[in-house]
Amino acid sequence: VQLQASGGGLVQAGGSLRLSCVASGGTFRNYIMGWFRQAPGKVREFVVSISRNGNSAVYADALQGRFTISRDNANYMVFLQMNSLKPEDSAVYYCNAVRTLSAQARMDFWGKGTQVTVSS
Repeated sequence: VQLQASGGGLVQAGGSLRLSCVASGGTFRNYIMGWFRQAPGKVREFVVSISRNGNSAVYADALQGRFTISRDNANYMVFLQMNSLKPEDSAVYYCNAVRTLSAQARMDFWGKGTQVTVSS
């Protein structure tokens, strides 16, 4: 599956952004979708994931309440609504798709990322 993220940009602290990711080349509903982020000099970190049917999500503890993930299986898209943004949210945000092959095996797919910069 190929992933293309968009929607990043420059926003002031306290503002909002909505990231989008469109998938192609696979059966979207078969993938757990998620977002990760990577700030300069830091490792890539988990932000949130959403189940195949969109009924459940797992958030990084520090982000729950400000970020909301959703998906549109009909249009092969996943979204990340980010509110009350802080300068420390600045990072490249990556869309992630996971295909579970077995209890022990999975395949991860990544998009190119979209830059989010939050000014203080």
